[in-house]
Amino acid sequence: MPKRIFAWALALWIVLGFSASVQAAPAISDAQVSALFMNVGKADSALFMLGEKRYLVDTGTKESAEAMLKALDSFAVTHLEGVFITHTHKDHVGGLKALLESDITVDRLYAPSFFVQESIATHPVYQRAMASGVPLTWLNAGDILPVAEGTAFHVLGPIIRDMDEENNNSLVLRLTTLQGDMILTGDMLVHAEQLLLTAGVISAAAVLKVGHHGSKHASSEAFLYTVRPQVAVIPTDTAVDKNTPSGAVMRRLWAIGAEVLVTQKATCGVLVTLKEGNAIARLMDYDAP
Repeated sequence: MPKRIFAWALALWIVLGFSASVQAAPAISDAQVSALFMNVGKADSALFMLGEKRYLVDTGTKESAEAMLKALDSFAVTHLEGVFITHTHKDHVGGLKALLESDITVDRLYAPSFFVQESIATHPVYQRAMASGVPLTWLNAGDILPVAEGTAFHVLGPIIRDMDEENNNSLVLRLTTLQGDMILTGDMLVHAEQLLLTAGVISAAAVLKVGHHGSKHASSEAFLYTVRPQVAVIPTDTAVDKNTPSGAVMRRLWAIGAEVLVTQKATCGVLVTLKEGNAIARLMDYDAP
C-alpha cells in the first residue's frame, strides 16, 4: 500500500492539552541529571531524575511492568511529574495500566498527536487517561516542556503522520540540561530520521537512546554521525530478538567513538549521569535481598 503522509497540522484537531513554553524556574545543580534505562526486555522504559523531579519515558510491556515498578521502587520513586509514551506499540505502552494502578502518583501523561489509529477512542494512552483521570497532553514537533532553568524536554518529532508505520510516529525528544543533552528516539526508523535531519532539528548530544532496539532498520550512518553521542544505550533482549542489537548498528556506534551499553547486561538497567557536558554510564543491578 502506498504511504499516505499527512501534514502535521492536520493533527491539531486532536490536541486536547497544551503546548508548553519556557518559563523561569530554579536551575538544577551539579550531579543531579541522570537517567535509568531499565532492563524491561526488548522494550523501552527510562526514568529521568532531574533535580527533585522525576519523569518516565515509556513503560515497557505488560509482562515487564513488574520489572519497571521494581526499578522505580529501587530509586524511591513515589511521584512522577510526567509520563511520556512515545508511540502505541505494546513494548512501550504495555506497562502503563500497571503504573497508573500502582502507588506512584502521576501528574500528567504525554503522547504524540500523530498515530496510526483512525479514532482517538482506540488510542491506548487516551483510554488509560480516561480510566485513571490523569490529564493527557498531545504533543507536536516544536513543543517545549520546561522542567527548570536550562532544563526542558523539546519535541523534535514526529513532523509528519505516517499512516502505515507506527514506529515513524514515535515521539522524539531532546532533553536539554545545564549538564548536557540527551536524545530519545522511540522506535523511529531511517525514513523518520532522514526527515528530522532534513528539517535541521538533529544535532550533537552527549547521550543517545538508540532507536528501535538497535535494529538494522534505524540508526543510519548519517543520523549517528550527526548526533555523535558519548554514550549510546540500547534497550533490548537478544533472547527475544537475536537480531538486536544489529552488528551494523554496533559498528557505526563504535566508529564514532560511542560507549555502547545494552540494558540486558544488568538486572536493573543502565544508569547515565551528565555532569559538565560529560556522560558517565554504568550497569546497575538490584541490591541482593
